[in-house]
Amino acid sequence: MKFFVDTAEINEIAELNDLGMVDGVTTNPSLIMKSGRDILEVTKEISELVDGPVSAEVVALEADAMIAEGRKLAAIADNIAVKVPLTWAGLKACNVLSNDGFMVNVTLCFSANQALLAAKAGATFISPFIGRLDDINLDGLELIADIRTIYDNYGYDTQILAASIRTVNHAFECARIGSDVMTAPPKVIKAMASHPLTDKGLADFMADWEKTGQKIL
Repeated sequence: MKFFVDTAEINEIAELNDLGMVDGVTTNPSLIMKSGRDILEVTKEISELVDGPVSAEVVALEADAMIAEGRKLAAIADNIAVKVPLTWAGLKACNVLSNDGFMVNVTLCFSANQALLAAKAGATFISPFIGRLDDINLDGLELIADIRTIYDNYGYDTQILAASIRTVNHAFECARIGSDVMTAPPKVIKAMASHPLTDKGLADFMADWEKTGQKIL
């Protein structure tokens, strides 16, 4: 499973990228706002830092304007994936931009029917939002599984990009189900390395090592 980092903070991306943990980056208007940076400037910087796809989201609501914004964003770098919302206008924009040869990430997906339409429209990525479904007492992971089944049934190339991941259990379940990609905040990716038995085992080893009075360096 590919790891995309869901942030527009350059330092956080760089830290994980140095460890080989970054296969791509996703941004959205909210993350750009939090960064306090100009969207074109920060998107260019991120696209130069990582080799994989960098999702940059349009903010227009009409298809023609989405297409124009998407083309401008895609011109920033070859690894830009234009992010469009899963609306009828967004699907129209997806179809045009995909036919132009650009990567397209269709976001704000909350149903398998929506995901099927995105694949038909030529989406490179579909972004189902797990956490936001969980917030309203629906099973976000069940949606990932349903999309996986549908795409496998018909051989769609669209990659499932599990989004709105909030916990390490979300990450594990997405990998188990077979999501192609997950995008998560840096803190969730880092938390995947944590386990209380690892901490306890390390403490025991260090206590025993101290008793030997030895040094390696």
